[in-house]
Amino acid sequence: MSQSPVLQSFIAGEWLGQQAEKALVSPVNGETIYHTHAETIDFEKSLAFARKQGRTALMNMDFQSRASCLRDLGKYLIEHKESLYEISLLTGATRNDSWVDIEGGAGTLFAYASLGRRELPSGNLIHEDDAFPLGREGQFFGSHILVPRQGVAVHINAFNFPIWGMLEKFAANFLAGVPCIVKPATSTSYLTEACVRLMQTSGFLPEGSLQLIIGRTGDLLDRLEGQDMVTFTGSASTAAKLKVTPNIINNSIPFNAEADSLNCAILAPDVSVDSVEFDLFIKEVAREMTVKAGQKCTAIRRVLIPEAHVKAVSDKLSQRLAKVTVGDPHLDSVRMGALASFEQQDDVLAQLQQLLKSSQVVFGYEKDTLELHGSDAKQGAFIQPTLLLSNDPDADGGAHDIEAFGPISTLMPYKDIDHAIALAARGKGSLVTTLVTQDPHVAQKVVPALAAWHGRVHILNEASSKESTGHGSPLPLLKHGGPGRAGGGEELGGIRGVKHYMQRAAIQGSPTMLSAVTGEFVRGGDTIETDVHPFRRYFENLQIGESLLTHRRTVTESDIVNFGCLSGDHFYMHFDDIAARDSQFEQRIAHGYFVLSAAAGLFVSPGEGPVLANYGLDTLRFITPVPIGDTIRARLTCKRKIDQGKLSPKGEPQGVVVWDVQVTNQHDELVASYDILTLVKKQSV
Repeated sequence: MSQSPVLQSFIAGEWLGQQAEKALVSPVNGETIYHTHAETIDFEKSLAFARKQGRTALMNMDFQSRASCLRDLGKYLIEHKESLYEISLLTGATRNDSWVDIEGGAGTLFAYASLGRRELPSGNLIHEDDAFPLGREGQFFGSHILVPRQGVAVHINAFNFPIWGMLEKFAANFLAGVPCIVKPATSTSYLTEACVRLMQTSGFLPEGSLQLIIGRTGDLLDRLEGQDMVTFTGSASTAAKLKVTPNIINNSIPFNAEADSLNCAILAPDVSVDSVEFDLFIKEVAREMTVKAGQKCTAIRRVLIPEAHVKAVSDKLSQRLAKVTVGDPHLDSVRMGALASFEQQDDVLAQLQQLLKSSQVVFGYEKDTLELHGSDAKQGAFIQPTLLLSNDPDADGGAHDIEAFGPISTLMPYKDIDHAIALAARGKGSLVTTLVTQDPHVAQKVVPALAAWHGRVHILNEASSKESTGHGSPLPLLKHGGPGRAGGGEELGGIRGVKHYMQRAAIQGSPTMLSAVTGEFVRGGDTIETDVHPFRRYFENLQIGESLLTHRRTVTESDIVNFGCLSGDHFYMHFDDIAARDSQFEQRIAHGYFVLSAAAGLFVSPGEGPVLANYGLDTLRFITPVPIGDTIRARLTCKRKIDQGKLSPKGEPQGVVVWDVQVTNQHDELVASYDILTLVKKQSV
């Protein structure tokens, strides 16, 4: 038999590795499938390449173009997903297991592409909040900006999700404009390597934006600098060791840890054994025990159930687990594959022996009697799903401290819901917990208490089950991470995840200076007024700060009456003179929405032009009431431009323009304040 392929690292734009070193064996049948490479990586060269070529390439783009790149990369991976599924079978994962890893990883790229195009500006700076005055004269303002860190993100990932684990971090750092170096767990690094090869072949990956380490990290962590950052996914013990690397401490290098944790699921006491929710609970626990053979950082390790339901839960779960077919994931009949490696199998069995000191087997693993599907499966790293029952849930240690990172969970009976809350907290910090209940009052009481110890709380009942993505599925829009044992870090969470790779700075200065820095108009700053109405400008010709001060309009009683009849809004403040005089305003006032409509009538240019559509208002506030006889005017100013590279339904290129609107009265008091979002056509070339 010829030697198995040698995996290669992708360092400084080149694939490195010819000489075989460590053999990687398939956990399905024990055969050698790949080797790591023996060549030493020059991490000084790798970091220099990322900081120079990688950062330069990313900074030559902007948020919008990087978002488009993520979308294209996601499409390319989906087009070539079958090659990844084929390799993924070698890790012991079934196709259903690998869906989360492969298509879930690509889906995360799509999610961040959409978020970036929808929520981020066209440049490489985020103006985080509106500027606010710091002085009385209106010429000294403060605000906050976010800029990309000028270093490298080093991602050290776990073995269980070789693709998703890389892409869920890569999507955020890439969108932020920060290059990364990825170090996957060696045992399943061949799948990560295959994915990186596809990404590189696609032609969409900017030079230096992504590098791959196969094997050891060498002196990488010792070479990092203050602008760099490290993320880690894996065991809590390894996270603790890496976090105290002297160079990381001495240079205050951000270290984000997402560690395996003792997640739990709680069956609330209001759920009866004959209810839909009871069956949902059984299904959720069984699924989390068997998907990826229980090798998930979010898997349910502790199953908290009312004392009265111990037998019912034990019987139902055992019946469901008995139907799980275990063996070679190449077979369609197999529902649970192997652990990721023989080392992992040894570790899980060792932890199981520790758990047995404080619990008993309800349904469990006996290797000699386990029926395995597949001719060579007896040589594989398989474990039967195992359900334990804690002898004393209130005792120290046991399932509250020991994690067998495989298809093993422990039933823990509780006396009442307060007892359940206390037991859940004994995990010392977890990524996720599931509460199954039919009663909103139970959720109202329990969820805030759980939230202190868990990064995500999944509430499951019959209604939510129809759309629920499940206990163990981190979603791009929601935070992933948890306190305490779970590492104390945060990943994903929508744009929050992007901001982890950016530096926040407070800025102070005049409105004009802040406008120049942020690329957004700040009220009080210089405006640009010309003879051309801003609505007559094409997208690329419109300048930030270009402004129009309208003519005036006096509000009459007829305006109020007509608007009330048209809208059907006959609120007493607009029509009842006596009631209005008794109110805080002491007189009738115009509808707030009439003020908006009147303002639009003042600033809109009615003829056909580049402005294609108004699709929303942001930050609307009614500030000063407008009584009958007041005279209003509006100032319309180009606040922000976003080039998303989109076309209109007619195929016309267009961009998004955000307009600042200030409506004032005859005393120059602010009456209403808001932003208008419009689609503006680009000039045809």
